[in-house]
Amino acid sequence: MELKVGDKVDLIVVRQTALGFTVLIEHEFEGLLYRNELFQKISEGQELIGYIKKIRDDEKLDVSLQPIGFKQTIVSYEIKILNALKQNEGFLPLNDKSSPDDIKYQLGMSKKAFKNAVGGLFRQKLITISEEGIRLV
Repeated sequence: MELKVGDKVDLIVVRQTALGFTVLIEHEFEGLLYRNELFQKISEGQELIGYIKKIRDDEKLDVSLQPIGFKQTIVSYEIKILNALKQNEGFLPLNDKSSPDDIKYQLGMSKKAFKNAVGGLFRQKLITISEEGIRLV
């Protein structure tokens, strides 16, 4: 199997390391999920969908749980926010003043990703933004 950057792949979490988690990619290759790029709790043995982020010179693979590329990532975060809004009666008590920890806890994404996705949803007139939070239109 030939892998390239951006490929969507099946992952199995093998073990935790100092840098993050070693994963088995497509039951064949070893890769690394970096701890500072994780916005959800994962555990050994867990099966995930990931994306090839980088193929290093030593042929080791870096992977991400988010699609590679700004546009794909923002669209996936927009969908995640819309789904969370629908599950919470159209309202989330989050906005650009919310703490990064609150955003990570409630949505599993960074504050930067949240702000970019909310901006996109607002420009599409799908949400309104207030001091209290965001609301589905």
